[in-house]
Amino acid sequence: MPAVPQIDARRYSLADFGEEREERPALLLHSCCGPCSTAVVERLSERFRITIYFCNSNIDDEAEYKRRLDAQRAFVEAYNASEGCASPLTLVVAPYAPEAFLAGVRGYETAPEGGLRCRICIGDRLERTAAYAAMSGFEYFTTTLSVSPHKDYEMILALGRELGVRYGLTFVAEDFKKRDGFRRSAELAKAYCLYRQDFCGCRFSKRD
Repeated sequence: MPAVPQIDARRYSLADFGEEREERPALLLHSCCGPCSTAVVERLSERFRITIYFCNSNIDDEAEYKRRLDAQRAFVEAYNASEGCASPLTLVVAPYAPEAFLAGVRGYETAPEGGLRCRICIGDRLERTAAYAAMSGFEYFTTTLSVSPHKDYEMILALGRELGVRYGLTFVAEDFKKRDGFRRSAELAKAYCLYRQDFCGCRFSKRD
């Protein structure tokens, strides 16, 4: 078994963000997959106590969904066992309901990748995250989606802030692809031996 890689929380100190806290607040992190969550956890772990919310009914089929969920679980388990663990991660898995996703994007099947269909999909997953966060007593929420160079950060930001107002939460507005976030996620995914998919998730992104 390969050695467990160390997440380096010192890469992003509290001083980088102009804040000091005696106790880190709780944050619910929507995660699209294990590889993307690695670099985002590294960046946020010194500021927050993180619960990962795996909510991805857009994923094309159950076998693919299971591969991505297994990778997410593998990262959480390895991270929690590592010496660099600032505080243990908690993983919450939302129900897998692909029929609901398909119903939500009905009529937009031929929309281009990154267009309105994607906005509906991301908005739905973020809203489910915000609703769970509000119900469970979190103050903060955000998503790993902005670590991808293929995702529109401004769209994610607008959706997150709108939902934050609606649910009484603070959306952590950070473009995680900046400061080589995507490259770092690829490095960490390789170090953790995580499965990395080659399409976003839905059958339409696989087609495109």
